[in-house]
Amino acid sequence: ESKLDWALFAADPLTGLIVASALMHPDKSLKSLDTDFVLRRFKEKRFAAGANRDQIETCQKLGLELSEFVEICLQGMQKISDELGL
Repeated sequence: ESKLDWALFAADPLTGLIVASALMHPDKSLKSLDTDFVLRRFKEKRFAAGANRDQIETCQKLGLELSEFVEICLQGMQKISDELGL
């Protein structure tokens, strides 16, 4: 149960939520997403219902607020958006 373990545990469902957010965006691109957009989708329990919100919130065990964790994950995914096809 290292910090890396917790980071991977929390990031796994978050990446799914971010991809779903990108696919519902008009241009279907990660580059056009921002943290606020993803956080609004996070609050919609029916949106990407398979993304376990409780699991994502374990990012607090890393000393990160949800918004910080979403920002870090989103930026990381945006850097490799071409490889992800988004």
